[in-house]
Amino acid sequence: MNPTTEILGTHQKALLVNLAPDRYGTFAEIGAGQEVVRWFFRVGGAAGTVSKSMSAYDMAVSDAIYGKCERYVARPRLQSMLDLEFDLNLSRLDQSRGESTAFFAFADTVAARNFRGTNEQHGWMGVKFQAKPRQAPSQITIHVRMLDNEALLQQEALGIVGVNLLHGAFFLSNEPPRIVESLLDGLSTNRLEVDMVEFHGPAFDGTDNRLMSLELVRLGLSKAAMFSPSGEILQPSEILRKRSVLVQRGSFRPVCTVNLDMMESAREHLVADPNLSDEPLEIFEMTMSNLVDPSSQSIDHGDFLARADQLAACGKIVLISDHSEFFRLGAWISRFTRERIAIVLGAQSFEQLFDEGFYHGLDGGILEAFGRLFKNDLKLYVYPWLDPVSGLLRTADNIRLNGHLRSLHAYLLDRGVVENIPCRKPECLTVHSREAIARIEKGDPAWMPMVPQEVAEVIRRGGHFGWKE
Repeated sequence: MNPTTEILGTHQKALLVNLAPDRYGTFAEIGAGQEVVRWFFRVGGAAGTVSKSMSAYDMAVSDAIYGKCERYVARPRLQSMLDLEFDLNLSRLDQSRGESTAFFAFADTVAARNFRGTNEQHGWMGVKFQAKPRQAPSQITIHVRMLDNEALLQQEALGIVGVNLLHGAFFLSNEPPRIVESLLDGLSTNRLEVDMVEFHGPAFDGTDNRLMSLELVRLGLSKAAMFSPSGEILQPSEILRKRSVLVQRGSFRPVCTVNLDMMESAREHLVADPNLSDEPLEIFEMTMSNLVDPSSQSIDHGDFLARADQLAACGKIVLISDHSEFFRLGAWISRFTRERIAIVLGAQSFEQLFDEGFYHGLDGGILEAFGRLFKNDLKLYVYPWLDPVSGLLRTADNIRLNGHLRSLHAYLLDRGVVENIPCRKPECLTVHSREAIARIEKGDPAWMPMVPQEVAEVIRRGGHFGWKE
């Protein structure tokens, strides 16, 4: 049996780990029982794999072992568990068997469904391991959301994804995308969502975690993934929790001056609100439809990273999502915060929202779409657009509409869910990303004033989009 090529069941994966002669380590699980280690005891041969299994379920006991923390189902708690348990394995066992043993520590901290089903049902899971004896440790960290309606089913799903994670770490470390793909083997996205994955250490040299985030969304393991300007993978519920949010959707190919002017104008508009409780979080979102090449139905990783690098140069958080409709994006963000959410878009995009052809899949059509979009007090901030045909400056007030949609448009404006924001830099009104990319591809340097200086440097240095000096 070759563990790197066959699709294996959970029992087979757990047995392969147990039969690996050089793997030995600790299981520490908090919150939903010891669901992962149970698989390794069940299949047999665990004496060759498990050095210790424990569950510090009581908070005071957990604090005594791993140190105090503000939240128990959180990334810092998982990391303290992994670090302590891995170090204990080395201090206790390295001298006697370190020459031939690659040690590991597996940990999870989970909030399964409570009795009333009113809590957030999610968990952090990770494995810190040596790929080879006495090698510096590597680590995989994931965050999961549990979707089953019963605690017992959630526990079962946790056990399966934990086995998948360990098997992937031990047998697929040279192919991180396959590890991501295998995380839900034996499960479905109706039962569990993986909305964050991150790889570190010598086993994963050369792995770009932004591409792994992209894989999560492409494979359907998650509807969205986020990363910071430094490339750090962000877990949505932690970064969005209790924050007001400004999100701008686009292809960002390339990032143009108008994109930054739109966001800055939106930020100034929002912070002027006396009811605002915090500094808004600015997010630049790319949907999968903006990343997939229509001709090949594939994603050009180099092209994606070029866009991500440009946004990083501007210090922006990036969101990759599979929420093609605006109302789905708004609903997803509202899961994590009750503060103000505003989608920033140009007047041309606002006009396109009234295209009824987009809503054939909804029983209620365009009325249902707008009802769901503004359900959670979301607002649209509309940036002006210079109409190249008429020469008019289009705003949220004077977009072009069919007659039967004008009453709906007027209702939205009267209700105050759509607000105009100004263009701060008039020269941005004539900047268009399609024109910029066309000039880059032709080798015409006239594209450079159309993008921020830091973006121009990234494009020139990386030769993005086919640019040649």
